[in-house]
Amino acid sequence: MAKYTGSDCRLCRREGTKLFLKGDRCYSPKCALEHRKGGITPPGQHGLSRKKVSGYGVQLREKQKTKRIYGILEKQFHKYYEKADKMRGVTGENMLILIERRLDNVVYRMGIGASRAQSRQMVNHSLITVNGKTVNIPSYLVKVGDVIAVKENKKERVPFAELAASKENTMPKWLEFTNSTLTGKVLALPMREDIDLNIAEHLIVELYSK
Repeated sequence: MAKYTGSDCRLCRREGTKLFLKGDRCYSPKCALEHRKGGITPPGQHGLSRKKVSGYGVQLREKQKTKRIYGILEKQFHKYYEKADKMRGVTGENMLILIERRLDNVVYRMGIGASRAQSRQMVNHSLITVNGKTVNIPSYLVKVGDVIAVKENKKERVPFAELAASKENTMPKWLEFTNSTLTGKVLALPMREDIDLNIAEHLIVELYSK
């Protein structure tokens, strides 16, 4: 499977905005976008000399930005679009809601992982259970009523023990999570207004529908 192994901060520079790929570092003064002199410029020696972006280019950048935020590759991302296009409602909103329901994203939203990449790794390494059963598929789509928890015999690991001893985090309204038990629940399916990301999903739909 293809995997990006370069600098995460380079991706943020390419998209011209924070993608929050490195957890707490993205919220600190250490963020590369916070202390770069001369503002945000695309990576590469020709970053400053790039010409005006075309309509297609704007749509492409929006798609690339969204894929990089969630850590999804093109083939799988396009499948979410195709599935959303067959559903009732607004295609772009349906697509984002499907992606938000991914297990790795839910683990991140609950605060178990500091970033989506770390949360994906936790799922891959069989550290997370859904309704008491181990699920190691990051793309698993959660349903209303699903109980998400850290595997019982893994709760003593340092990051989980620290989370259990910390204060409760602010949760999206469609989720709940109890730090002391390292257990959360899906209360409802997310709505578009619950997704706190600066994404113009209609541009992605326009790109794919050409």
